[in-house]
Amino acid sequence: MKKTFKKSITVSLITAGLFFFNQHTFAADDFVSQAKTTVAAATAPQTKWDGPTTGPKLQQGKTVIFIASDMKNGGVLGVLDGMKEAAKVVGWKLDVLDGAGSVNNQLASLNQAIAKKPDAIVIGGWNPNVARNPLKKASQQGITLVAWHATPQPGAIDQYNIFYNVTSDSDEIAKLSALLAVAQSEGKAKVVILTDSLYEIALRKANVMKETIQQCKTCEVLEFVDTPLADTSSRMPGLTFSTLQKYKDNFQYTLAINDLYFDFMAPSLRTAGIKGDQFPHNISAGDGSVTAYQRIRSGDHQIATVPEPLNLHGWQLVDELNRAFSGQKPSGYVTPVHLVTKENITYDGGDKNMYDPQNGYKEAYKTIWGIK
Repeated sequence: MKKTFKKSITVSLITAGLFFFNQHTFAADDFVSQAKTTVAAATAPQTKWDGPTTGPKLQQGKTVIFIASDMKNGGVLGVLDGMKEAAKVVGWKLDVLDGAGSVNNQLASLNQAIAKKPDAIVIGGWNPNVARNPLKKASQQGITLVAWHATPQPGAIDQYNIFYNVTSDSDEIAKLSALLAVAQSEGKAKVVILTDSLYEIALRKANVMKETIQQCKTCEVLEFVDTPLADTSSRMPGLTFSTLQKYKDNFQYTLAINDLYFDFMAPSLRTAGIKGDQFPHNISAGDGSVTAYQRIRSGDHQIATVPEPLNLHGWQLVDELNRAFSGQKPSGYVTPVHLVTKENITYDGGDKNMYDPQNGYKEAYKTIWGIK
């Protein structure tokens, strides 16, 4: 059984609120009220470490290869930065290969990594379903496998011999982003949802956002759009203008599974003469990129993101690998959801344009590893 960690009052409020949304049918006013309660809890600072405090001492001299889904993805880069930092602390060698946003490139990178015979491979944000045979080969050769964002849920992925998939709960992230639209609009949100079905976690998030909005009887999902993250620079300008023409004033909110969509939507909205604080209000269910923080801070066509603590996740990947190398079980730790808006953007690393909870996670991990 996985170890259960004591959560903060904030996390308990969020979890209780999201459970409530899953279990009940609402009057419109009740739904809006519960949405506001959940949003308020999720915007509070994260100051207390709620992760593991015990574990194996450091295994020395390991070589790890991180295979990124796409090095243009800010979330992947954030996790990689954290893992580089932690790998330097523990003295491991960390190499990086770029999957460049396509299945063929991801598979080629995986085969290249296996040929190098590292101690471990990290699946950095892409679907292991496309690589069953190479992953089986890696496991047979004694290569330890861990992942970040490989599937929507955290934990071991036994069918691919993946020791642990580090991620926040994607369902909670998706619900929270949709609930912000419900709360801010007083239950009258009309939304367009953007996703990329190449990634299982992205499609899952989008479907949960859709289901959450549909629970609000006076809200409306205008359109569910599947458009590749790898092609955002070429597709988003045209998509933005066509959506504006199609829905006009009804286009009130965009819910996207990643901040990257708004990197190319925001300039198009400016070109259309729409001010940064006007509709559509853009909300991202993921990552919390530097550019997203800049847009939120300046009120430039993005009002919120539900970021993950990417740097922390990089440290957790090293910790999970160390547990695997030591023959122990995964930590079971799942980071709580957090909502960033203009009102709280200075908390938890916001001065560095990232979500980096000030809860002492680096010292906690160094203590576990026996590093002073």
